[in-house]
Amino acid sequence: MGTPSFAVPSLERVGESFNIVGVVTQPDRPAGRGKRLRPPPVKERALELRYKVFQPERIRDFAERIRELKPDCIVVVAYGKILPKEILEIPPYRVINLHASLLPRYRGAAPIQRAIMAGEKETGNTVMLVSERMDAGDILSQEKVPIDEEEDVQSLSQKLSVKGADLLVRTLKLWFEEKVKPVPQKEEEATYAPPIRREEFRVCWKAEAQSVKDRVRALYPNAFFFYRGSRVKLLRVKVVSGDGEPGEVIDDRNFVIACGWEAVQILELISPKGKRMSGEEFLRGYPLRRGELLK
Repeated sequence: MGTPSFAVPSLERVGESFNIVGVVTQPDRPAGRGKRLRPPPVKERALELRYKVFQPERIRDFAERIRELKPDCIVVVAYGKILPKEILEIPPYRVINLHASLLPRYRGAAPIQRAIMAGEKETGNTVMLVSERMDAGDILSQEKVPIDEEEDVQSLSQKLSVKGADLLVRTLKLWFEEKVKPVPQKEEEATYAPPIRREEFRVCWKAEAQSVKDRVRALYPNAFFFYRGSRVKLLRVKVVSGDGEPGEVIDDRNFVIACGWEAVQILELISPKGKRMSGEEFLRGYPLRRGELLK
């Protein structure tokens, strides 16, 4: 069971070692400007690999079909829906989940984004038993992964998805051989990673410069600010020294913006017309004045 591109390496690796009797993913959804139906990445890859693909609108209604497939184990990677108890009780080797954090930290839908936004230097993957409570099941294995200073959500997601797929397969083999003992999570150490809210994509210049940089990395390529009423997406910034009112242009030659503490130099962005460009290129086409406030 999986939906986004993050789950594709796991689909491939599990299929190399085990017999997959079916792939469950979410229904095709409208996407893009034309709002045409787009299949999930897991569906596309599963069809290429000639697996049976199922896309139930309501997973609870699919329990009987799962029983007919008689799976020994159900593997879940970023499926996107909570599984009811009646499905959790079907496979003899339980339901196993790969989660992109070092549980019990960052339970929830956006662990990678939230870890980067919090300025974490390290994250990882956890393979666990699925319980009725979100990301609260017993841990089977974990692996730490460093977060590089310039890493964004896309590059870190790719790294975690590949490493997680390997960890998942190694753990499944040990689980089937009964060589893994589930370890309960420490509830007192739990933190949460709720979905990113729409308003969080707008950069808050009152934050510290490092926090602004971390938000740009975490929400790449969709963090934005307003330039004279037009939306500009931020792709890459650098923390530099500087003082001024939050959002103030304090260097109109190098595109330096004051934050709540220190400042950031804007290195790369997407202009109001949708063109990707460097900060220097932007200033040639969209001149800024020292002292001007960005919102």
